[in-house]
Amino acid sequence: MPAAPARLSAAQWLICVIAAIGFAFDIYELLMLPLILRPALAELGGIAPGTPEFARWLGLMFYVPAFAGGIFGLLGGYLTDRLGRRRVLTWSILLYAFSAFAAGYSTSLGMLLFFRTTTFIGVCIEFVAAVAWLAELFDDPKQREKVLGYTQAFSSIGGLLVAIANSLMIMYSAKLPGIVLPEFLNLGVVKDAHAAWRYTLMSGLIPAIPLIIIRPFLPESPKWAQKKAAGTLRRPSIAELFSKDLRGTTIVTTLMFACSYGVAFGAIQQIPQIVPGINAVQAEIKEKSAGKPADAQKKIAGVTIQQKAAEYTKAQEVGGLVGRFALAIIVVWFASRRTLLRVFVGPGLIAMPLIFLAFAGGQESTFFTMDISMIPGMHNFSVSTLGIAIFFAGFFTVAQFSFWGNYLPHAYPMHLRGTGESFAANIGGRMIGTSFAALTPLVAGMSFVPGGSPAAKFAYVAAGIATTLFAMNFILSFFLPEPKHFGDE
Repeated sequence: MPAAPARLSAAQWLICVIAAIGFAFDIYELLMLPLILRPALAELGGIAPGTPEFARWLGLMFYVPAFAGGIFGLLGGYLTDRLGRRRVLTWSILLYAFSAFAAGYSTSLGMLLFFRTTTFIGVCIEFVAAVAWLAELFDDPKQREKVLGYTQAFSSIGGLLVAIANSLMIMYSAKLPGIVLPEFLNLGVVKDAHAAWRYTLMSGLIPAIPLIIIRPFLPESPKWAQKKAAGTLRRPSIAELFSKDLRGTTIVTTLMFACSYGVAFGAIQQIPQIVPGINAVQAEIKEKSAGKPADAQKKIAGVTIQQKAAEYTKAQEVGGLVGRFALAIIVVWFASRRTLLRVFVGPGLIAMPLIFLAFAGGQESTFFTMDISMIPGMHNFSVSTLGIAIFFAGFFTVAQFSFWGNYLPHAYPMHLRGTGESFAANIGGRMIGTSFAALTPLVAGMSFVPGGSPAAKFAYVAAGIATTLFAMNFILSFFLPEPKHFGDE
């Protein structure tokens, strides 16, 4: 019988904890934007949903940070191979944490865009460094696969936490100290010093706190450090990613990563734009606004839409969390990576068009409701048809991200690990995949798109994008190379 894998050492536990925190707040930082964008655009630019200006800034806020993140993320992957996993991971987390905090002080759309860009750059670099670090920490293959799977599951916990944090800020931001910029900075005046969206952004500082405490106790990747000390670590090269042996891996993984991210940003992350068209949301706004003046009605509508968007985000992230754990459990059962991926892509190809067509209809039926208002940030918990639908959308889509975190470290040799992961994740996922966040509102604004409201149009476009990209990933899975053993693991 094979020997049982050794128990994790204190250093390994510390690395897993920091990586899990990094993964959690990667998604925490990214999923802030759909939750805060509507009120932020309204305050900073007076931009109303459904207008061409709103669509333009929606695309800019999603895609400009992603594009910059892709470029700098590729550089970060190269530096991960050159300078080490620990150093790059540490600075990337500090970058996105302090950038998110600074974004809460934004006095203009340009300032918000700048700090969202630096936040995204940190996130793009962190993922690559953390995955490479974890992959080189464990000798036992099954233990390594499980660690990669379970630590990445914290990404969905991060998504759930940001939805809860946003709900808390909506409820209590008026009671918090006002946000004020020092006059000597000459950056303008914060209009709404108690805006919930500002406090939601500033909560992104949290991961920097444990990192600063734990950082002195974190070791470098032992395998990378050993090769570096011995002088046998080869210099990374982007050109080598397209050598005869690696060309197929690089091209296919980049395209498939783009499809996975395209579904997330072009469909699932458009839920806040779809929420206003749901019958239950419209009914709740009407009930709360009855007899109120116009300004109060507008504010009630905005808050209600934010709260409902946060609730759907929670359902999607719970689905993603279950999907990530499901992959972490079954990953050791599959010798073929292609077959493992199809476990999620195949059913998703059938489910995704049905899910978003249901959202286009806007008819929500509640199965049951439970009072959990005693939990901070939570209201009455209800299970509805659309809530279940977005749960499965998250399940089939988000599990693919964990798949790539398990697959990519074994697809490239050690000296190219960070660079190869970064090319697929940042060029494919962040630069190409997230461009669908700009494509969806662009297409949804065209006259030929069916739907009687902007919300319905968003849902129909999301259905088309999700179906197309799932189909592409299913086809491409037949060309996905099985990972090779490079003799350095």
